[in-house]
Amino acid sequence: MSSSPSASLTVWAGSWLAGSSAPDDVLDALRTWAPQQTVAAGDPVTGGHTGLPWAPDGDPDAVAGAGIMVLLKLIREAMDGPEAQVRLVLPIPGDVRGMPVGTEFAAAATEAGEGLLIGTPGSTGTGLVPFWTEDDALQWRVYSTPIPLTLAPEMPLGEAEYTMREAVRDAADALAQLQTTRLGSGGVGPRELVEAELAGHTRHKYPDSLPLRARRILDTADQVAAILTVAEREPASAPTSATAVAAQEALLRPLWNAIRAARLAAVHAR
Repeated sequence: MSSSPSASLTVWAGSWLAGSSAPDDVLDALRTWAPQQTVAAGDPVTGGHTGLPWAPDGDPDAVAGAGIMVLLKLIREAMDGPEAQVRLVLPIPGDVRGMPVGTEFAAAATEAGEGLLIGTPGSTGTGLVPFWTEDDALQWRVYSTPIPLTLAPEMPLGEAEYTMREAVRDAADALAQLQTTRLGSGGVGPRELVEAELAGHTRHKYPDSLPLRARRILDTADQVAAILTVAEREPASAPTSATAVAAQEALLRPLWNAIRAARLAAVHAR
């Protein structure tokens, strides 16, 4: 399974650059997210450097964009030295560790909740952020951006695996608590809703080069995310007051944070 287009591109691009996957494997993995994908510059300066069309005001529906083959060229060019890396970022408002703060890329990635940084730490590299268009296509916006010299520390894989095992239980308990609080004993069980949420991810595959432990962590993270998504979206469990909203946030936010940390650790595993 795969948590996001950016996670898919990170692991498959890493496998391709290491010689373990073909370019078509990268593109096929991306097309599983959306058959139609385009690439555009995120700002006019990057547009001038790359020759890509620029999306005014960051609107992915405002410009047709180039084909996704361009992504491979951009990634290859950004890997300009032995220390260059492809890094997944999953920023949220209030937690932008490891991001080039104050940049166009940081703003776009925080809005999307995901993105990639490609290049050598301490130099100018390339940032990629996927945005969905109105017709359910994906547009990858490209930014010339500083690559932070100091990367955000990541959770060890062993800790990430343990954390996700615990999170499955905690997420299920949280969902049950929310269902009990708002539905009483007559509530419909959420199992089918969780399974439906997970079904959309099962078609997204990882390269064989990704360590088995990392795959287990990512699969478990998707399971936890499916439970939390049901807890937040299921109409019957929707909070009905400001107090209830705050209580749900306090209950679920630590689990979402744990998912982000575990996914970053797993995607960057070698």
